[in-house]
Order: sequence, then structure tokens, then C-alpha cells
Amino acid sequence: MEQNLKEQEEKKLKEGWIKTSMMIEVLAVTEEAARSSLEEHVKQMEREKKSLIVKKDFKEIRKVDKPLPNLEVGYSNVVALEVLAADFDTLVFIAMNYAPTTIEIFSPDRIQMDAGEAQGILNSVSDLIHKFAQQGLGGVVIRS
Repeated sequence: MEQNLKEQEEKKLKEGWIKTSMMIEVLAVTEEAARSSLEEHVKQMEREKKSLIVKKDFKEIRKVDKPLPNLEVGYSNVVALEVLAADFDTLVFIAMNYAPTTIEIFSPDRIQMDAGEAQGILNSVSDLIHKFAQQGLGGVVIRS
């Protein structure tokens, strides 16, 4: 199984996929909620067709005192991932939908895209802002 994953990684890198490192963190009110929610979040990410998780390292759950004003104790769980993405648009999708704390691009050294891909990325970001506004969670203030 691990050899198959390594072969997939090598093939996708030759095809021009982007290799990254990511960290994702959750904060929950119980240890079990921190563990299970992060594991489910990563499982959902593994189902994305234009990305491939080649490595995942779940860290120990940490107890956090007063993580939020109305929360006495919380539990933080972090996973370190190595992820391949088919293109930059896919990385933007991952950032918007899976909220990694950090993303580091290992390769390639330079990313080029055509205007259609750039337009798709901009439309995705714009769509996300509109979704927040529809939920009453924010939006863009228009200056007059």
C-alpha cells in the first residue's frame, strides 16, 4: 500500500502537480471531539479528486486553558500533512474549504497559470465572500 502511494506521488509530480506541506488545527470542548472531528476533516479531504494526501501525522491532543472568552477549557489537535494538488486552483479550494493554518509549497519553484485558471480562482474567492455575506457572517464593506 505504501509503495503504491509513493508511485502515485512520483507520477503526479512528473505530471506537474504541486507538492505542499500543511498544518490543520481544531479546537473542541472534549478530547474525543478534537480527535474525531480532525480525523473526519482529513478523511473528507482525502476524497477530493484533484489532491492526494501522501503523508499525515496527527499530533498529541493538548489541553488549552481559556481558549475563548466563554470557554474555560478546550482541546487542540493538529495534523501535519503532505499534500499534492493538481494545480493552484485546487490549492485555493483546499485553503478555502479545509482551512489549513499554514501551507508551504515545496515544488515546483515557479507556478504559472493561464488566464482561465486565474479567473476561476478569483471567482471561487468571490463566491466564498458572498456565502459569508448570505449567512450574515461578513462580507465586504462598500465605501461611499
